[in-house]
Amino acid sequence: MQPILPSTQPIRQFGSLPDGLLNISAEALHSLIPEPALFHLSGKRPETLFVSVLLHGNESTGFLAVQKLLQKYHGQTLPRSLTLFFGNTQAARFNLRRLDGQPDFNRIWPGTFLSESPEALWAAQICQIMLQRGVFASVDVHNNTGLNPHYACINKLDKDFLHLGALFGRLLVYFTHPKGTQSSAFAEFCPAVTLECGRPGQPHGTEHAFQFLDSCLHLHEFPAQPIAKQDVDIYHTVAQVTVAEDVSYSFSDATVDLRLDPELESLNFTEIPAGTVLGITDSALMPLIAKDNDGKPVTEQFLTVTDGQVQITRPTMPSMLTLDERVIGQDCLCYLMERLAVETGI
Repeated sequence: MQPILPSTQPIRQFGSLPDGLLNISAEALHSLIPEPALFHLSGKRPETLFVSVLLHGNESTGFLAVQKLLQKYHGQTLPRSLTLFFGNTQAARFNLRRLDGQPDFNRIWPGTFLSESPEALWAAQICQIMLQRGVFASVDVHNNTGLNPHYACINKLDKDFLHLGALFGRLLVYFTHPKGTQSSAFAEFCPAVTLECGRPGQPHGTEHAFQFLDSCLHLHEFPAQPIAKQDVDIYHTVAQVTVAEDVSYSFSDATVDLRLDPELESLNFTEIPAGTVLGITDSALMPLIAKDNDGKPVTEQFLTVTDGQVQITRPTMPSMLTLDERVIGQDCLCYLMERLAVETGI
């Protein structure tokens, strides 16, 4: 499973779709699109909707929703111009988030700490290309590996961003960390949103994403009035929790340093009290690390080890807790959130 090395040439761009795209599986997509590529499709309105899918190869809902969208408008003119970006098709081949040796394709965009990597160079190219073309809105479609509701993530508490997120649903998450995400890069020049569509392989996730994308194609402009407070529940990510690098962990192996609670993912988007146990350790040392939105350690503000139990120290709401141990190692254990009041007039 060696990754195809990213080209040092400009990102590949096309004005039409490859034959067979409308019916191919995500696992076979690499045979049509072997490396990251842009597809520019013209529509009745010139301002472009940008849609990225498969930044993580095991998150197929966005690709399936795009297929459904293209099938609907096959042989017709799109309501507005559409640019599609297909990301890590090589990882999708093996149903993996990323291949060994690859960076995370949703950590390489402008603002990343990996700014000199080949992947970061083509991500920066994409931003410049789309800035010049004029973008109406940007949508990046993802799945969760854990048990989570559908929600939209935004990077700015701006009226248009809130309206775009609310078009997907009332549950919104405002985040400024991690750095280098696609939505945060595009947020510098257009309304941008990340859709979290539950676990992959669920038909209602594909349908929800498809309906949202279709609505965006038909949306003439964003409402002029502020978002109504009663229309959204918005949370702010305040910390990212990872397992310390030298700590072994498992949900089932009793010999590891950190034995995680196998019911953890049921805590997602639940307001949990201080004292909630995340796992058990035989060490007196804290096996988890919490960092704030600036990357500064804040472990003591959120976590403690008491009588071998790794506990939350204050009321909070976790998201993205997963039972997938590989994903925990490649990304994080979870994010911790707090409810955010919507200001009048945003």
